[in-house]
Amino acid sequence: MPGATPVRVMFQDEARFGRISAVRRCWCPKPLRPLVRAMLTQEYTYAYAAVSPLDGRLDSLILPHVNGHCMQIFIDEIAARYPNERVVMVLDGAGWHRSQDIRLPEHLRLLPLPPYSPELNPQEHIWDDLREKYFLNQAFDSMDALEDRLEAALVNYESAPARVHSITAWNWIITALPN
Repeated sequence: MPGATPVRVMFQDEARFGRISAVRRCWCPKPLRPLVRAMLTQEYTYAYAAVSPLDGRLDSLILPHVNGHCMQIFIDEIAARYPNERVVMVLDGAGWHRSQDIRLPEHLRLLPLPPYSPELNPQEHIWDDLREKYFLNQAFDSMDALEDRLEAALVNYESAPARVHSITAWNWIITALPN
């Protein structure tokens, strides 16, 4: 239809990253034994991201909390990045997603997933891949070092839409969306 505004469907989620190392098995030559630092510190930061499986676009922000205020910052950022598209953001039922303080831009709508169904959100697979590739067997000396690593990882995913598409373009999503 001529003059119709394109619709972008995005799947949104947040992930917590902290100075708690995830120690996993790893290979090394015999007779060496790998040494991996472990750390347990109660400091966290949060990554907000939304993925568009159709074209592999990923948009993310690193914010200090998960709450309605930070969610509003993320929504405003997405709206600013896609001013000429209607955005449907699919998300889970977290309390801050339903905050009465959230003001939606004219061209953005939220669509909640059914309760207890994180497996329907392809953004969860981006988090799994990111943690595996960038955070396994890592211990960070400071939150700044952790955030630098997280930022580098997110920039890498944002600049690789083919990779993101390969992780998130599930058949049921692609066939359900208008091309």
